[in-house]
Amino acid sequence: MYDVTLISDTKQDGIRKASFQTCAEVCSEQIDIETEGDIIRRVQYTKGCHGNTQGIAKLCEGRKVSDVIARLEGIDCKGRGTSCPDQLARALKQL
Repeated sequence: MYDVTLISDTKQDGIRKASFQTCAEVCSEQIDIETEGDIIRRVQYTKGCHGNTQGIAKLCEGRKVSDVIARLEGIDCKGRGTSCPDQLARALKQL
């Protein structure tokens, strides 16, 4: 119900770029993730609360995928059952 949908997934020179459509319960529409091995290089949200999504993205850069999942998974926004951070965790779990 709250799962993200993989839109694209490419890998070149050890850099993986994946894009996910978020569920309808959150304000953001898409999350683009760039990783190198198990390290997050870049996160970018499309739509959503701009300041909050930028903050989440910056805090994730340089961190291990598993650490970010552990911190963000299960965060709820206004009783919706998910949130923009939780959607990122769900996307990272699919990588």
